[in-house]
This record gives sequence, C-alpha cells and structure tokens, in this order.
Amino acid sequence: MANLNGFNANNVKPSQSFDPIPAGKYLATITTSEMLPTNNRNGQFLKLEFVVADGEYKGRKLWSRLNLNNPSAQAVEIAQRQLSAICHAVGVLEPRDSVDLHNLPLVVKVKIGKNNNTGEPTNEITGYEAKGSTATPQGSQQAPPPPPHHQPAMAGAGVPSAPSAPATAPWQRQ
Repeated sequence: MANLNGFNANNVKPSQSFDPIPAGKYLATITTSEMLPTNNRNGQFLKLEFVVADGEYKGRKLWSRLNLNNPSAQAVEIAQRQLSAICHAVGVLEPRDSVDLHNLPLVVKVKIGKNNNTGEPTNEITGYEAKGSTATPQGSQQAPPPPPHHQPAMAGAGVPSAPSAPATAPWQRQ
C-alpha cells in the first residue's frame, strides 16, 4: 500500500495512447540529444528526441537516430545529410554541440513504419523542414500565408492597382 497524498485524477489529464501518430507533417522541437554506442559497439549514433509542439498530438514524442560514427560510409553520409537538414530547418548551420539544436521549432515529416524487433507499427521521421515551409503541419492552427501582392515596378508606381477578378478553376471554365 502507498499513500497517494490526496491525488485527484479529476485535476490531471490522463496519459495519451502509445499508438503511432498519423503520417504527416508536425511542428516539433528537439528536447534532448545524446551520443550512444551502436548495438555492436563499432560506432556511435546521435539520438534525438522531438516533442510535437502544436495541434492534436501536442506533447507526443518522436525519435531519430543518426549514425554519425559508423564503419559504413553510406550510413554516415545519410546521417550527415539528415543532420544538415535539421540544422537548416532550425537555422543553426554550425552547431558546436547537439544542445545548440534544442528547443528550436522545425517541421518533421512522419510516416508509419515497423519496429524491427517486434513488427509493431511505429513512427519514423523521414524529413525535416523549416517552420515557415510551404506545407502546413498537421494539427497546426496556423492559416497558410496569403498570396503575394504584385504591383508594377515602374508604371503607376504609388497608385494602387484595381483588384483582379478571382481565378476560375479549369473545370469551371467554358
């Protein structure tokens, strides 16, 4: 028996399911990182923990492993490209430590994969983009940016142009 000191479940949101989140793009941040040895101890990988920052799956965690030290040159090249994509997405192009990438927003592209050990469905991060990328992350409450307004550079400068008629979809034209 253990004293729960008056715990009231009415005041605490229940934990979420451990099922994978749907495939899509999500606004997230890297919250922890560490360099760990590979299973066979012949290399190291950078383990990154991401937390979804917005929408229905806010607070859910995702992980990525980057084989930065590996006998396979191809594995290292893939990991370096992924790390470069992360650096570009968060705007830190020359990090001295993985902590330099923490708590900066980016968009992660997620798909459903299969756990190699259990065969269970799991999330896999397949891409990284800057927060302001053209695709709207799933669950994001942000509206897409308005289309740019173009005005002539010379003729009529300073005089607002008349708004153009809305474009008609090709299947609605006669």
